[in-house]
Amino acid sequence: AVPCPLRGRAGGMDLAYVCEWEKKPKSNHCPSIPLVCAWSCRNLIAFTTDLRNEEEKDLTHMVHIIDTEHPWDVYSVNSGHTEVITCLEWDQSGSRLLSADADGHIKCWSMTDHLANSWENTVGSMVEGDPVVALSWLHNGVKLALHVEKSGASNFGEKFSRVKFSPSLTLFGGKPMEGWIAVTISGLVTVSLLKPNGQVLTATESLCRLRCRVALADVAFTGGGNIVVATSDGSSTSPVQFYKVCVSVVNEKCKIDTEILPSLFMRCTTDPARKDKYPAITHLKFLARDMSEQVLLCASNQNNSIVECWSLRKEGLPVNNIFQQISPVVGDKQPMILKWRILSATNDLDRVSAVALPKLPISLTNTDLKVANDTKFFPGLGLALAFHDGSVHIVHRLSLQMMAVFYGSSSQRPVDEPALKRPRTAGPLVHFKAMQLSWTSLALAGVDSHGKLSMLRISPSMGHVLDMNMSLRHLLFLLEYCMVTGYDWWDILLHVQPSMVQNLVEKLHEEYMRQNAALQQVLSTRIVAMKASLCKLSSSTIARVCDYHAKLFLIAISCTLKSLLRPHFLNTPDKSPGDRLTEICSKITDVDIDKVMINLKTEEFVLEMTTLQSLQQLIQWVGDFVLYLLASLPNQGSPVRPGHSFLRDGASLGMFRELMVVIRIWGLLKPSCLPVYTATSDTQDSMSLLFRLLTKLWLCCREENHITEPDDALIDECCLLPSQLLIPNIDWLPINDGIISKLQNKQLVRLQFGKAPGLIGHTVSSQFDAFVRAPGQPKIDHLRRLHLGAYPTEECKSCTRCGCVTMLKSPNKVTAVKQWEQRWIKNCLCGGLWRRMPLSYS
Repeated sequence: AVPCPLRGRAGGMDLAYVCEWEKKPKSNHCPSIPLVCAWSCRNLIAFTTDLRNEEEKDLTHMVHIIDTEHPWDVYSVNSGHTEVITCLEWDQSGSRLLSADADGHIKCWSMTDHLANSWENTVGSMVEGDPVVALSWLHNGVKLALHVEKSGASNFGEKFSRVKFSPSLTLFGGKPMEGWIAVTISGLVTVSLLKPNGQVLTATESLCRLRCRVALADVAFTGGGNIVVATSDGSSTSPVQFYKVCVSVVNEKCKIDTEILPSLFMRCTTDPARKDKYPAITHLKFLARDMSEQVLLCASNQNNSIVECWSLRKEGLPVNNIFQQISPVVGDKQPMILKWRILSATNDLDRVSAVALPKLPISLTNTDLKVANDTKFFPGLGLALAFHDGSVHIVHRLSLQMMAVFYGSSSQRPVDEPALKRPRTAGPLVHFKAMQLSWTSLALAGVDSHGKLSMLRISPSMGHVLDMNMSLRHLLFLLEYCMVTGYDWWDILLHVQPSMVQNLVEKLHEEYMRQNAALQQVLSTRIVAMKASLCKLSSSTIARVCDYHAKLFLIAISCTLKSLLRPHFLNTPDKSPGDRLTEICSKITDVDIDKVMINLKTEEFVLEMTTLQSLQQLIQWVGDFVLYLLASLPNQGSPVRPGHSFLRDGASLGMFRELMVVIRIWGLLKPSCLPVYTATSDTQDSMSLLFRLLTKLWLCCREENHITEPDDALIDECCLLPSQLLIPNIDWLPINDGIISKLQNKQLVRLQFGKAPGLIGHTVSSQFDAFVRAPGQPKIDHLRRLHLGAYPTEECKSCTRCGCVTMLKSPNKVTAVKQWEQRWIKNCLCGGLWRRMPLSYS
């Protein structure tokens, strides 16, 4: 038992936004029964409705997919399922979705062209005419544990340790095999394996010799690579059965072996006081996909429910004395058996309509639980129960005690009078039919009986008031978890107040700097993207968003251009040309570009002319940006201008310096690839002038420990730049049209599917206008640096996270540019998902 008296706190949950369907006269979206929804680790939510057409009286089963940042931009697809959809499941990478229906058909959906608002069904499997009641992807063997006790440790590996866990099935070399497992109503288990060549191997087997009806089922995985299936026939007088399922591949065929495990009867049926009170089992769930030894059960009648939590334990079996005398060996060592024991149970509750389980793999050792309770860190420890009166309770996953409560619009706040006297309100109440917790348990999405989607915030401390330092530590711990796993961190941003942004960014950077060099390199772009999305939330840091995106762009350009350099002799043992360039540029601190150039082997820089010409737009950006930075040095006192943080960032200035050298050499080969400057005199060598000033600035902040101020001579020279060269306009990223910045004042935002909201109560945008193009002005492709004109004719895609825009189809044929474009085919440079934009985006 868990020693923590938890009381449900009303401050723990509040509504962030709701999104509903437009009422149309002819065809309407009505919630399907049963209604299902699923939330992926990339913060995509899938849910189902039935499209009812008044004239033809028929139903179309629809699947809708939204990203939580733009919930109105819903992608609705006619699923092609003939019967109602019973299950939706995302895979571990969060980019593929399984749907299964009441006719035994299972479909696997994936993104078309890596666009989050365009999906297609690629493969599938079926058990003809046999409704699917449970569905899961096979486990890929990756399991982390979050140790709350170690949240102060410096090493990420200690905070988030990798748990030894075997995949359900491995290919040659231990690579996990992909596939899914489903349980049908007639007691069959079916497994489909996806072979690397695109083939699907399917096998079906009955769970046990005596096949019986399965009304509810769930699937979990054990560390040894086995699968556990729990089933119930829906009646609380029958036992809940458990089976072990082993999947193997023999001679290119999939083979399934099943074995019976100990079963259990719910305690409410054996309790004389409640014997026939709850006739039906309505919910059966393992507490987590990778925790097969803990199960949650809910039994209900018309008006009430009771919830129980059971766990599987190894116990010794006492042996009768007679046998102990015959064989002393038996007496010494008790035989062990597995047995289900009840952990906790609730009192009689209102009728439960939906259950949502935490996906955060929090470690449940006694010390971790104690630290979590002392510091009031509850994500991953609570599960959500929705009731027919519209309220939602969060209860502790072990003790089932109430932690937080949310009262829906129709549920009455509890009064002191007993429940019996409270009059039942006429008509059906609005309540959640399906709910899902986000991957960090800081948000809860529910779809109600009207098909409306609600997004609830759940405070990490469940409404306990904490000091600022502690709240920051909680959010930081979860941000680091997202950084390590690569999951999307949108749900954490829901809890960031503008006053926290500066501190969070600094602390995140400190923690990052404490990791080893290899890990820092792996996470280098992810942390920049994370800082950018944090800075968006406060008006004082909004200019830094532009800087972080420019930095991501610079890192990508630097890697791409360096990778084009080839060693002159193929078998040279020393460093690659890119590394040697970096070394020479940092060693030779000369301000004259030609003196630095002499030290390089120019034959390594020889490229085809067409390649050089095709890189001109990227080269132009580097040239423009260097000029913009140097020209803004004299008024560096204003941190509200974009570019400010680069003036003290030695590493980035060093990268610009290397790129200037490379561009100078390429300019000798093909002058037309050089950046174009508009200069006041014809004789001036703009490149070497900028290189000289850039080097001086770089020398000021080369070493992080002692950064010196630029001297007056340098500032004077930079003051003269606008009279020598035309300072270009830098196209910063567009203002983000997402929802997150509109949710900060804790006001409920009401949205409609298919209709983008106006800029409601947006405080930040006014300051941003200085950096962003007005609506009628020409648009730009932010990644190819091409101008698209004021009213683009090409189809574009934009990033769900940073709003960066680029063309869908590549206009280029040259391999070097293809190599640049490969960097962001799947994701934006910031790691966000792409979504197709309507052609009228101007």
